[in-house]
Amino acid sequence: MTDGDATDPEDDAEEGLTYAETGVDIDASEAATEALIGAAGEFEGDYAGLVDIGDQYLALATDGVGTKLLVAEAIDDYSTIGIDCIAMNANDLIAAGVEPVAFVDYLAVETPDEETSEDIGAGLQTGAERAGVALVGGETAVMPDVIKGLDIAGTCAGLAPKDAVFPGEAEPGDAIVGWPSSGIHSNGLTLAREAVTRDHEYTDPFPPNPDRTIAEELLEPTRIYSEVLGPLRAVDTHAAAHVTGGGWTNLTRMGPHRYEITDPFDAQPVFEFVQREGSVDDEEMHRTFNMGTGFVAAVPESDADEVVAASDDARVVGTVEAGDEAVAVRGLELTE
Repeated sequence: MTDGDATDPEDDAEEGLTYAETGVDIDASEAATEALIGAAGEFEGDYAGLVDIGDQYLALATDGVGTKLLVAEAIDDYSTIGIDCIAMNANDLIAAGVEPVAFVDYLAVETPDEETSEDIGAGLQTGAERAGVALVGGETAVMPDVIKGLDIAGTCAGLAPKDAVFPGEAEPGDAIVGWPSSGIHSNGLTLAREAVTRDHEYTDPFPPNPDRTIAEELLEPTRIYSEVLGPLRAVDTHAAAHVTGGGWTNLTRMGPHRYEITDPFDAQPVFEFVQREGSVDDEEMHRTFNMGTGFVAAVPESDADEVVAASDDARVVGTVEAGDEAVAVRGLELTE
């Protein structure tokens, strides 16, 4: 994968993969979500549901780990899955300007297994420490008629003074400050798994770093962005986005603007590996994965340097411009 140089599927003996062809149609998923929201009524908040409790908002986010679980199952190593479960929820709260405070998990299994549960519990503890949340209980359900293997999800609660919640709407002229991802995070694994298992086993050495296996690279835990909340609350942050399902098109959740990304973080080697093994084109990669940048925020240009200076690894990655809704990155023009 190079800036603007798409992989030509004709150069590969096998047809290039897309996320939809591997079983996950993002457009269909979003349509189904809209149908659910329409039937249930309006929700307060975008990344997190907000409940007015006087001078504060109580915020709730719920999510799972997705098919990353199948990689863990393949090598019987669930030690990092709990970190991912907390990360996917805590990061959504942080993107709303909310401080995560407590987490509850729900583990559904086909057959209870003490060692697996212990591994998941250890990951939840590590994730809780990184997110700064309290683990306040959970539920394990044994459902052999419903579940094959296991599934885990959770709900994270957070609190925020009303004036601390990000408005959620970027403004033309804003700088886009970004933070790097830790790798593939917990999105797009259906595509990644299909790509890397065309000619490899999960236990094979990962070619860019033979000291790790392919599974270990795919299971690298999702980064938890708790440290960005302080710097972003210290300035007039307009909006933020956790780059998850939908890849770079997630930026349009900050409003219908044009997002010019001029200095994205480098994509980690795992993305180039997935792209090559699956003959996936550049646009599909950027619509599916974070491609090296895991969290972004739109702040006034005059505040950008302060945010960057207060962070260990942040930098200005682009700008918000007036115009048709789109994300311009690495020579690509991404629209919903």
